[in-house]
Amino acid sequence: MIYMVSLPTAPLSEEQYLSLERKAETRSEFHDGQMFAMAGGSFNHSLLATRMSALLDRQVPPACRTFNSDLRINVASAGLYTYADCGVICGEPQFAGDQRDTILNPLLLVEVLSPSTEGYDRGKKFEFYRTLGSFREYLIVHQERLHVEHYSKQDDGSWLLREHAGPDASVAITRLDVRIPLADLYAAAMDVA
Repeated sequence: MIYMVSLPTAPLSEEQYLSLERKAETRSEFHDGQMFAMAGGSFNHSLLATRMSALLDRQVPPACRTFNSDLRINVASAGLYTYADCGVICGEPQFAGDQRDTILNPLLLVEVLSPSTEGYDRGKKFEFYRTLGSFREYLIVHQERLHVEHYSKQDDGSWLLREHAGPDASVAITRLDVRIPLADLYAAAMDVA
């Protein structure tokens, strides 16, 4: 029997990670000196992320821009480089460095849940996102049912959760004057209850 052993690797610097990531064919997150390969998404994951991005893009105010999962996010306080499924930046985008491929100031971030990342998206990743000064809205989109969790930062710094479920529900993001009907969001998704 052959046993595979993981050998310890030296921690990478942020500069080393960015150099490797910019040349890579697949995406990786970076935290605490380590790169973590990101899993590929399912058909529904891709459809929901694309649809959410399109629905947001049609409605956000002119001073805001919608972005997809190609744009990296730097959570400097946590030493984290990561990707959201989509998001919104309002005002002038702030970039980490001169490459303009890593943002610092998202207002809204969207994660479409996957079985392998659900705990992270709800837990540590959301905790890291909350350290971003610009971050005010978080949407967690379920793949297997018409259900969106909407976390909104309140004036006192607390976060309010609103859950939206079913074909007649819609997500209202008053800060952006946006309304996302779940029937529209899930229109192209397959086998969703």
